[in-house]
Order: sequence, then C-alpha cells, then structure tokens
Amino acid sequence: MLWYCPIRLYRTINEFVMYSKSEKNYKTTVQLRIENRKSYYRNMAEANSTRDEKLNKSVDIYCSADFAEEIHNQLRHLSVINILLSVTAFLGNTLILIALRKESSLNPPSKLLLRSLAATDLCAGLISLPLLAMFGLSLLSERWNVCLFAAFASSIAGYSFSGVTLLTMTAISVDRLLALLLGLRYRQVVTLKRMRLVVIAFWLESTAVAAVQLWNFAVLRWYSNSVIPLCVATSTFCYIKIFCALTHRRLQTHTRTANQLDMARYKNAVSSALWLQLTLVICYLPFAVVNVVIVSTVPPESTIPSSLFTVRLYAIVLTHLNSSLNPILYCWKIRPLRQAVKSTIRQLLCHLLS
Repeated sequence: MLWYCPIRLYRTINEFVMYSKSEKNYKTTVQLRIENRKSYYRNMAEANSTRDEKLNKSVDIYCSADFAEEIHNQLRHLSVINILLSVTAFLGNTLILIALRKESSLNPPSKLLLRSLAATDLCAGLISLPLLAMFGLSLLSERWNVCLFAAFASSIAGYSFSGVTLLTMTAISVDRLLALLLGLRYRQVVTLKRMRLVVIAFWLESTAVAAVQLWNFAVLRWYSNSVIPLCVATSTFCYIKIFCALTHRRLQTHTRTANQLDMARYKNAVSSALWLQLTLVICYLPFAVVNVVIVSTVPPESTIPSSLFTVRLYAIVLTHLNSSLNPILYCWKIRPLRQAVKSTIRQLLCHLLS
C-alpha cells in the first residue's frame, strides 16, 4: 500500500491545482461579466444622454415660446382649420367607404385601391389632423411635453399616411395601364389576392419608414429622396403611355372587337385617376418646396424662423386638405360611386328622421 500513497498524493495535488485554476478562471469570467455589464450601462447612459440632448433640441425647434408669441393668431386659426378638416375628412371618407362596400360594379382590385386611399384619408382625419390641432393648442398654452408628443406623433402619422397615399396613387396609375395593355388577360394577372398583398406592403413599408425617424432621420430623408421621384416618374410614364395608346387605337380602327375594352368606361376611370393624381400634386407640392427651402437655408442645429415655420404649418394643412377633397372627386368622376353615396345619404336621413 506504500506505493499507492505517492499516487494518491499526486492526484490530490493535481485536483487542487485544477480546482485553483478553475476558481481563477471563474473569478476572471465573473470580472469580465461585471466589466461588460458596467460598459453596457455606461453606453446606455451615454445613449440616453444623447437622446435627451436630441429631445431638448427638438423642443427648441418644434416647441418654442418665441414661436408661440410671434405666431399666436396663426396658431389659433390653424388649429380651427385642422379641426374642421378633421370633421370633413372623417365624414366624407366614411361615406365613401360605406358606398364602396355597397358598390359591386367596380373592378374588385381597383375598388380595393380606392378603399385603401379612402382609409388613408380617414386615418388622416382621425389621427393626423387632431394631432396637429393638439400641437397648435399645446404650443399656445406652453405645455411643452404635450407639444413635443404631438409634434413627433403628427410627424410619424403624417409621413406614414402620405407614403401610403403616394404609393396607392402610383398603383392606381399602373393598374389603369395594365387594364389597357393586357385586355382580357387583366383579370387573370391583376387578382384581388395579389392586390391585397400590395396594399398590405404599402401600409407596412410606410409605417416602418415613418417610425424610423425617431432613431435616424437620415433614413426617412433617403427614402423620400428616392421613392417620391420614382413614384412621380412611374405615374407620369403610365399616363403618357395610356394617352399614346388611346390615341393610337382611335386612329387605327373604329370597329368594335371582342377583345376591345369599353373605351368610354375606361376613359372615365383614367380621368378620375388623373384628377386624383393632379390634386395630390397640387396639395403636396408647396410642402415639398418649403422643406427644400428649410433644408437649404436653415442649419440642422438652428431654430426655424417664425415666418418660415408658419408657412410650413400652412403647407402641412394644405397636404391634409387633400383628404377632404378626394371624396368630392370620387363623387364627381365615378358615377356608380356617386349614386351609392346618394343612396347612403338618403338612408341615413330617413333613419335619423324616422
């Protein structure tokens, strides 16, 4: 048994050394974890400090007592206008959505695009315009926390709904071009299921990009500088192509074939889409011009001059005026929808008076 003692001693020493190493490694690992945790909290504190600085700068830019004193009357007028536009956009687009639900003569994919556009305008009346009114009223009453919330929330909602509107109008122009070029194959290519996926993608994309501005405004700027010209160019190309194709068909033949579209109905649909597109451009162009002027003349860390700030607020109101004008254009240019709206109003009046 004597020969076993050295072996056991060796094993004991070896186990003690291994235990010491493992304990040392454990302590080192714990220290590393502690240092990593300290570094994490330090970075979080720096990030929160940077974000607080950005929020304070945002308060100086969007919610300033100087602005409230200089444009006091304009803010009151704008708040009243925003509330009135909110009511008209809500009532008008609610009637349009009810009428579209009843109307069955319109092509389902095209009707889905109109429903998406009306839903966007309805959301603008329910969310964006009340937030803008809240922004003006909180600025007048010097409630800076409410002012900051309303400024950021209205910005996110405005960019989100504007993006959906622009993408939907572009899809309407492409839809009208495909209806002309594909003929009878149009219903096989442009299906309701595919159009639903397109509309869902529009809403998700616009909402995500609008929300990203809270963390990185450069993404929104890049998106606007790339997507807006692309949408405008696409819509312009589609309507020019439609005009050329209609002119060529009119000069080529006057006979009616089995594959020919109902030209009178098609021209009416193209006319209504073109009027919606032109109204969108007229309402949004001043806002784009004002933003270009602000970006080119005002440094990023500087406060916007009160006169330019007032012009920008009026330009924002003009963009939301589009939500109240679209229902009028629907009723004016789309006859089946106009009849459905009249029928809906009569039923509502009868229900209220009975």
